[in-house]
Amino acid sequence: MVMDGLTKTLAQLLKGETATISSFSDDTLALKLIEMGCIPGEKITLQHIAPLGCPFAFEVNGTLVSIRKSEAQFVLISK
Repeated sequence: MVMDGLTKTLAQLLKGETATISSFSDDTLALKLIEMGCIPGEKITLQHIAPLGCPFAFEVNGTLVSIRKSEAQFVLISK
């Protein structure tokens, strides 16, 4: 995955931060996340981080969704 200096991923959010889902850099994972409600254009907020740093719990569209850090790095966001 090639990242420019301006592109951020869900894995880079800090607890309590909100961003907008822009796109996905992995098509297979995109289908799974879309089925869970993580749709481009939706606001997403990092609510919780597990004690060992993985998984993350995000609120999207009124629902808490748990995503591994390795999956969150493929979700591109804008602030």
